[in-house]
Amino acid sequence: MIHQQEIHIQTTGHRHMQDLTGEVTRVVRASGVRSGLVHIFNIGSTGAIGTIEFEPGLEQDLPAMLDKLFPSSRDYGHEQAWHDGNGHSHLQATMLGPSLTVPIKDGQMVLARGSKSFIWNATSNRANGRSQ
Repeated sequence: MIHQQEIHIQTTGHRHMQDLTGEVTRVVRASGVRSGLVHIFNIGSTGAIGTIEFEPGLEQDLPAMLDKLFPSSRDYGHEQAWHDGNGHSHLQATMLGPSLTVPIKDGQMVLARGSKSFIWNATSNRANGRSQ
């Protein structure tokens, strides 16, 4: 059995991280799948999907570390080609990845205690009100 459904999320800009677990759980329940996989995919090259222990400290730490690894101040080749100021956004999103696959057991996502699925927005200059 295959069930496909889109979720539309409004993001607020660079460093915005939003818990998707509730939305994905509703999709899994509505699908009727009791055992299988749920695959979450972000359409776009400056957003990412992952799992994390979703708490305030890590909500600060992850964006801070990504900004240290790929700061907006560097002169990236992407900037030279497109002049859009978001080369760092593409690299941050690529580092995390666009998708996540989670097992379903007894109709529930199998995540570690405290872990949540999330979407990360790495876009800086075109971010407000963007749908991921």
